[in-house]
Amino acid sequence: QLVESGGGLVQAVGSLRLSCAASGRVFSFNARGWYRQAPGKQRELVASVTTSGATNYADSVKGRFTISRDNAKKTMYLQMNSLKPEDTAVYYCNADWVYATPEGTPVAEVVMGQGTLVTVSS
Repeated sequence: QLVESGGGLVQAVGSLRLSCAASGRVFSFNARGWYRQAPGKQRELVASVTTSGATNYADSVKGRFTISRDNAKKTMYLQMNSLKPEDTAVYYCNADWVYATPEGTPVAEVVMGQGTLVTVSS
């Protein structure tokens, strides 16, 4: 299971830090990025990170958001500063992992968390 936390209501120019953690029988974890979906809009990629640690950001958040991850701890983060009302959305973390079934069979899959709501008031 991939679970986000840290969302909530914040005033414009404020900050939030989103966390995402894997739980269960996961023995290989690779953070990929964060997406968001605002009401009435398509889901968009906000920030991504490669296996080598290179990061990339949507133009709309560049300089304000920072993605980080600790694959050994199966966690990833999104630090969001100088928030704007247009950042209001449900944020989803995305990763790929290998987990073991109860029978011990390894299974690889790409997963998305359930989402956490960020609301920025003006």
